[in-house]
Amino acid sequence: MANTPGAKKAIRKIERRTEVNKARRSRVRTFLRKFEEALSAGDVAAAKGAFVEAQSELMRAVSKGVVHKNTGSRKVSRLAAQLKKLDAA
Repeated sequence: MANTPGAKKAIRKIERRTEVNKARRSRVRTFLRKFEEALSAGDVAAAKGAFVEAQSELMRAVSKGVVHKNTGSRKVSRLAAQLKKLDAA
């Protein structure tokens, strides 16, 4: 248990930051889900639009520190590969 005032304040800050990061992570997952739904429907135009939104949201999460840079890049790369595969088919 935290004893010093500084430690107690750090706990409060961490709690607030955790809530914000949960919301950001959830937002990213929502955009990824929209992209997956467009892919499964086979709608190339909707998938391209969803890809752009998902990519920007992922990179925003990276810039905010919610997701590591390499993780964000890997996910975007895999989304692009799926989109390319759908576009070629």
